[in-house]
Amino acid sequence: MFLLEKVQSGKTGQVFGIISSSADEGFDIFILLTTDNVRLQEQTFKRALSTLDTFCIISENDELRFAQNNMRKPVLIILKKNYKVLERWRNNLSSSGFLSSGRPLFIIDDEGDAASLNTKINNQEQSTINLHIQEIKKMSTSSIYLQVTATAQALLLQTSLSGWKPQFVYYFRPGKNYLGGNFFYSDPQSYVIKLIEEDELDNLKSDEDYITQGLSKALLTFLVTSAHIFLSKISNVCNFLIHPSVRISDHNIAANKIGEFLNQLVIADNENCLKDELKEIWLELQKTQPDLYDFDKSFDFINQNLTAQKIKIITMNSDSPSNTEHEIGINVIIGGNSLGRGVTFNSLQTIYYSRKAKIPQADTFWQHCRMFGYDRIPALMRIFISPLLHKLFSNLNKSNNALIEHIMINGLDNLNIVTPEGVNPTRKNILEKDSLIITVGGVNYFPNYPINKSIKGIDTILNDFLDDNYSECQLDTITEILSLMNSEQPEEWNSQGFKACVKMLAETHKTEKGIIIIRKDRKISKGTGTLLSESDRKLGDRFKDRLTLTLYKITGEKKLGWDDIPLWVPNIKFPEGFVFYRTE
Repeated sequence: MFLLEKVQSGKTGQVFGIISSSADEGFDIFILLTTDNVRLQEQTFKRALSTLDTFCIISENDELRFAQNNMRKPVLIILKKNYKVLERWRNNLSSSGFLSSGRPLFIIDDEGDAASLNTKINNQEQSTINLHIQEIKKMSTSSIYLQVTATAQALLLQTSLSGWKPQFVYYFRPGKNYLGGNFFYSDPQSYVIKLIEEDELDNLKSDEDYITQGLSKALLTFLVTSAHIFLSKISNVCNFLIHPSVRISDHNIAANKIGEFLNQLVIADNENCLKDELKEIWLELQKTQPDLYDFDKSFDFINQNLTAQKIKIITMNSDSPSNTEHEIGINVIIGGNSLGRGVTFNSLQTIYYSRKAKIPQADTFWQHCRMFGYDRIPALMRIFISPLLHKLFSNLNKSNNALIEHIMINGLDNLNIVTPEGVNPTRKNILEKDSLIITVGGVNYFPNYPINKSIKGIDTILNDFLDDNYSECQLDTITEILSLMNSEQPEEWNSQGFKACVKMLAETHKTEKGIIIIRKDRKISKGTGTLLSESDRKLGDRFKDRLTLTLYKITGEKKLGWDDIPLWVPNIKFPEGFVFYRTE
């Protein structure tokens, strides 16, 4: 089973509801797996303790409590996906005898696309964590394994034979006040987006003492936002997230630069300059938050907190302690991978994102959207990001919307994962490469050995289209034509797969029409290749952002290698900039 949700949309509460309901139906042993992140495991454990008061909540070092409970209460065991932890609890469960007595086991794999999947699939081996989870699943005579994530790419691209592809999916709708991709990455561009220079990351990582203009504005925006939240008594916390890169050294450089910048702000002879800069920021924020707290009082609040050094700079990475406090106060949080995958930040209002990757992964980058959630003031949200990264996230949002729409209407049938060109859907080592089918936009696909299921049927569909230039065509009509075409060699032309791509294109692009080019009475030899004349190739290339289907009706003469029967030969090209992934 698979529960699909949006980043930070209330997944944990939904999971606790499923656990409670399942306990009412007779399940009494639950395992909740979190990523191998100490903060996240502790965060989930504390939430379970405060929510599920009729359960015996077990952390990964609570073997004694597990034994003493002796199944008097339903048990929820919360474990990191760490091979030592999983191995220890596999042994604990085995020695307890609770599962061998016939009790069903319910496993909830939070972030089921991370760590759980077999990273050695292409070596015909099994990775350790994947093996341990599989062994725990098999310990009971019956079990339910529920995968939960907001980034489904890795799970949906598993093969059926792998044993890790979900059998069905349920989409959990976010609540009314949720702020997600459609709010932040809208078209036209949202007011929350503040574009920074493309090279800001390089400047941030340099040895220069000064900070970049974009980061400076982001920090001042955060200070004004914090003043409004604290003076208006909205909350006792306001957080600012900075995601420069995965490198700990970069986190430290950024922390030092920001600390020095905040110290310079309290220097007396900079006061007038600071006040002018803050007033400019205040006026910009007031455009979207008309009742923004009085500027002079806000300035005094900022000055007091800067002077008293009450603005905390927190680095979150593998070198920092797990008990770092960011749930109260004014906090500038800097990190990399620790800022993703389920860790939540209350009252997160300002984000500075400059992380780059040679080949981005769609699921990894989307998990970095920690600004998504509920306890935010929409009018004071601001994201400082480069134009290229903003374009990437905007395209990922379109792809995610298309995926969710497809799942809600069609479930898992004929599913393609669509990503922007140059972006992988997920990490390669968990996808079985021999079963992965990739369709790239801007490339001409055609069968060398075409088969027409009904030449008359194709003729009838095409009667209404011109054959001297090109025509616009409903995507549904293109799908109908593809249904009547095949190949003697299915591996070179998969009509069913192309039809699925067309459907996902319609859901991603929100378009109903493509381009159709028809040519008749062509005398072309079998096995010629794309068949396209130079002029028709150039014509098709004009429509870079449209689905283009070119159809040649050839005479089919025997001397040219055919069967003396006229037939249609298709050539399909999807819009540039998109890549479609699927597994058979």
